[in-house]
Amino acid sequence: MPARDGLRRYATQVNHDPSRLRNMALVAHIDSGKTTLTESILLQSHYLSSAGSVDTGSTITDFLPAERERGITIQSASIPVRWKDWTFNLIDTPGHADFGMEVESASRVVDGAVVLIDSVEGVEAQTKGVWRQLDRYDVKSRILFLNKLDRAGASFRTSMLSVLANRLHPRPMALALPIASFDPQDYTRAEPGVQGLVDLVKWEVWKYGADGAPTVHPLPRTQEELERSELFPRSHPLVPHLLPARVTMLDNLAQVSEDLFETLLSLPEDPSSYLSVQAADILPHLRAATLRNDILPVLCGSAFKHIGTELLMNYVGELLPSPVDVEPNPKALAANAPLRMLAWKVGWDKRKGWMTFVRVYAGTLKSQSSILNASQNQREKVSKLMLLYAAEAQEVDSLPPGSVGAVLGLKYTRTGDTLVGVAGGSSATSMRDIIPPSAMMSVSVIPHSHADLEPVESALSALARTDPSVRFETQEGQLLVHGLGALHLEIVESRLRDEWKVNFEFGKRRVSFRECLGSGDISGVGDKWSTDIGGQSTQVKVGLSVRALEDDEEGDPLWDGNIVLDPKGKPTPPGELHSDANDPLAQVAKGLSSTLSSSPNTTLALSRLRIQVRDIEFPKEAHPSVLAGASATILRNIVRAAGRGDLMEPYIRLKISVDEGSVGRVVEDLGEHGGEVLELDAAAAEEAEPFEDDATYIPPQWISPSTGKAAKDTSAKLKRTILAIAPLSQMLDYSSRLRALSGGHGLFQMANEGFRRVSSQRAIDILKEMGRM
Repeated sequence: MPARDGLRRYATQVNHDPSRLRNMALVAHIDSGKTTLTESILLQSHYLSSAGSVDTGSTITDFLPAERERGITIQSASIPVRWKDWTFNLIDTPGHADFGMEVESASRVVDGAVVLIDSVEGVEAQTKGVWRQLDRYDVKSRILFLNKLDRAGASFRTSMLSVLANRLHPRPMALALPIASFDPQDYTRAEPGVQGLVDLVKWEVWKYGADGAPTVHPLPRTQEELERSELFPRSHPLVPHLLPARVTMLDNLAQVSEDLFETLLSLPEDPSSYLSVQAADILPHLRAATLRNDILPVLCGSAFKHIGTELLMNYVGELLPSPVDVEPNPKALAANAPLRMLAWKVGWDKRKGWMTFVRVYAGTLKSQSSILNASQNQREKVSKLMLLYAAEAQEVDSLPPGSVGAVLGLKYTRTGDTLVGVAGGSSATSMRDIIPPSAMMSVSVIPHSHADLEPVESALSALARTDPSVRFETQEGQLLVHGLGALHLEIVESRLRDEWKVNFEFGKRRVSFRECLGSGDISGVGDKWSTDIGGQSTQVKVGLSVRALEDDEEGDPLWDGNIVLDPKGKPTPPGELHSDANDPLAQVAKGLSSTLSSSPNTTLALSRLRIQVRDIEFPKEAHPSVLAGASATILRNIVRAAGRGDLMEPYIRLKISVDEGSVGRVVEDLGEHGGEVLELDAAAAEEAEPFEDDATYIPPQWISPSTGKAAKDTSAKLKRTILAIAPLSQMLDYSSRLRALSGGHGLFQMANEGFRRVSSQRAIDILKEMGRM
């Protein structure tokens, strides 16, 4: 590995004991401190001798020029970190919704996650977004880290209550309490900060110096000694709360652990007896409850000041699952088991070429070996294996079971493909796919000259391989790129220029509209198609049953909200996801995808269609590829006969916080731009009833002094919250509009709300805008 300033020590091989591996992701709302926490972890694990900063663009994991320029994470970065006798495969993910594909792919291959919350803001829109992504891929075990407790306005209590109010988990469990200051006067002056932590499980105090270096001191095991302890000054307000906090934690843990419940029952009735329970007797129950998702462990600190990082790393090792805990078949983790792995990300490097990031689920991957892509039925040759340290890499000879690494030399593999050993690979089934989020916005790409067209299309194809949420197509001679939002398309533009050096201009951005099936009579549309092959007329039959989806039917994300079934009524994937490209059904699916991406009525993508392939007939001498053209034409004829259906456009959900005097102007502006106000001053109305707080320890408000009662009451009078939904097309410039409406004091959060049908007048406006009327 190349030498670099500040680099002191790194893992030289993947730990071969799968039980000591922790494949984990850091996920959160944007600007919650994920990348800063990653830098702190690298510093505490001695990978770095000094931590980088997001503000100065010197972090390890944000290495793309666009990331350092903007101070945000754009793509996930993986780093193996050695801590004690564990190896953490740590994936730092983006927080912005426009880069949700990176969180999607990381969530698919990790076994546990650390979810960060900015303790000033509490649970935010994208916090819930990444939480749902972890749910989707069944990542049960999570640790919550309440970050930025050193900032004015931070609140441990409010952050815990926001977890319950937003229904993230019914039983968040504080394993540590913050010590804002060791000077009791700072609490009375409401001085913000965090100078130490109390580990309620191991019953220790962590005191941090100005450089972030901690000293750890055991706490007394009786109430009387605790009150006289010299670890805290006399009359320190936190001391009387330590014993109740530990008692409540153990009682709540006992509610989900019968063995611990029996242990606590056998203790003397003196409350101090709870202090005699050793960490070694608590941790097995705590780990088991975390693996079952019965509890949500909560830790806290300040990543910027390196406070709480080591404690978090200790509990990641103690509580989060290893590959052994999540693999149902223990034999799969044997080194000689049949190889099975998932490509969770594909990247491009100017020097190394294509890099495929893989998670090895079974067997051992060796350098210079041949493997089979089971998703595409293609053989691949492995040239090199790498352990990636963000932008830098170290070559290794093998990747054992449970590990995460990068493979060089694969030509056909894409994100979500299943890779297996060649022996017995032909019968292997594909693992669960990674589903890209639906595109929300489009932009035309205009090459500078005809000679630039091919390089631009090649660059787009390469970019779409690295980021499956980017989709491009040609409509009526115009090259269109589809992405997840305005920022996403900005990054696409800069990457095409900086990484692929192609010459083009972007046209006007517009959101991605959809067309539904029309209501016309389609019963007379034929199911046969004729073409000439080698001078001979060939007739093909593809029988299709097509109807619009009912309101209560959910579309398939792989088909962009449509449903496609095979003759037996089972869902079939798009053509490129079939393992055998020559399967007649794969070719039919390829043709259906072509028509669904561009309606013959409006050139918009079609959505909310239910298509069942009834039967397929074609001459034996013809290649199955003839079915792609047949199915595309037959479906196009059906859609044309049905006539133009309702149009749909993407909507967003807004949570807007403004001063009292700006509310009227903001509400009026929403109405003028097609928005609908759902609630005023009712943030909780966004969700169902909050979880009860009787199953967890909620500390007093003053435990974070800067959020005292006076400050809370004042802010409540100044700010109003507006919940609304609005069409995305009308909100592309909302940041500048809100700034003008609120005098620069308005804040808003935005989350995708899916597609909605539009009125007939709005449909006419959309078609006029597109030049279709």
